[in-house]
Amino acid sequence: MRTEITPGQTSDYLGFDLVMVDNLPEPSVLLADRGYDADSIRKKMEARDVLTQIPMRKSRKMRVGVDHALYSLRNLVERCFNKLKNASRIATRYDKIAASFLGFIDITSIRLWVRFLST
Repeated sequence: MRTEITPGQTSDYLGFDLVMVDNLPEPSVLLADRGYDADSIRKKMEARDVLTQIPMRKSRKMRVGVDHALYSLRNLVERCFNKLKNASRIATRYDKIAASFLGFIDITSIRLWVRFLST
């Protein structure tokens, strides 16, 4: 899992390059919400031979389809974010320094992972 902090007013697709750099294992599918519907993202993922499953924005002129069975797996990611937000320190962002906030996200993620492994 890779996390980066962007300003609150930043659009989702502008932060995309921060988390999808080439030094990660190559994904086979990209499941994302409408905030990532941009031709540049689709072209970058196509160049990396990654299947993109992004619903199109209502204003999109070129129509793009989505495999809804595959896209429904995005629910797992949303549930992970929900579990992370159960840690009040993350939900309310007590930490003022980005490094300590990201560190606590890592700690909480590890805690969730260990709990998942023990079941």
